[in-house]
Amino acid sequence: MRTAEINRTTAETNVCLRLELDGTGLSQIATGCGFLDHMLTLFARHGRFDLSVQCKGDTYVDDHHTVEDVGICLGDAFAQALGDKRGVTRYGSMLLPMDEALILTSVDLSGRGLLCFGLQIPAQKVGTFDTELAEEFFIALARRGDMTVHIRQLAGNNSHHIIEGAFKSLARSLREAVSVDPRFPREIPSTKGVL
Repeated sequence: MRTAEINRTTAETNVCLRLELDGTGLSQIATGCGFLDHMLTLFARHGRFDLSVQCKGDTYVDDHHTVEDVGICLGDAFAQALGDKRGVTRYGSMLLPMDEALILTSVDLSGRGLLCFGLQIPAQKVGTFDTELAEEFFIALARRGDMTVHIRQLAGNNSHHIIEGAFKSLARSLREAVSVDPRFPREIPSTKGVL
């Protein structure tokens, strides 16, 4: 089974995360940041990943450390669950409409952590959530997951819809990228022989 359990404790957060790549979309999320909980719940559902996240963070300061550290742990979990990436499809992309927002994401499980971020989020906050933290989450996920991630906004003016569209689109892209290619289940999808 392609699963991972990550525990990360710092002076700012304590994160316990469990990921199953070949799940059904079940989730148990409690980060102390309501908007992040919502995003991770729909990320799990649309990626069909089983995901459990518990975080105790210094949200009395703000949500930054919690959002970033959960992104770090989720990236670590993808890296751990994928192992040497033998048999994976490797690439995934999705053009996803979320009401007026239209978000394109593409993923390469390249072994090179990189985020190319192209969202124009008009509001500084969605509820109490600082919208600039969306980029911080995706940076942490891409770097620690050793994946190249492109996120582009093609349309949209509602900040909630733009961010939600990005999480859903990325989930669908990752779902495709991590899927096992039935024709080449033992092959590492690289001419280098390693990812």
